[in-house]
Amino acid sequence: MKINPYLMFDGKCEEAFQFYARCFDAKINAMMPHRGSPMEAQTPADWLDKIMHANMNIGDVVLMGSDAPPGQYLKPQGFSVAIGAPAPADAERIFAALGEGGMVLMPMAETFWALRFGMLIDKFGIPWMVNCDRPM
Repeated sequence: MKINPYLMFDGKCEEAFQFYARCFDAKINAMMPHRGSPMEAQTPADWLDKIMHANMNIGDVVLMGSDAPPGQYLKPQGFSVAIGAPAPADAERIFAALGEGGMVLMPMAETFWALRFGMLIDKFGIPWMVNCDRPM
């Protein structure tokens, strides 16, 4: 079994995935708008270029997302996407990149469990925790 995050956006999925591709130095595998899909006829005209599915690989995880249907977007709450960075420098870089235009909840710092740990909400409203474990 594998669990992968699926993020919903209020019309900004394409912009968010371009941003995440830069933050994680990753390649977007799929970016499928409603236009040209079997759903095109049921999609409002102003929503045709919004994303019905996107995905990218970040390490061994597939990050997926889409734009919520019109009027159905709910602000993310009650979760964070957790990133495990292999080294403190990686944690610092990822945290700084994701934090661009966002809101830091807990600045990147050393903790009793981690060499680096920080929490933020990115400019698209997605909550993240970036962690670099302390060696055992």
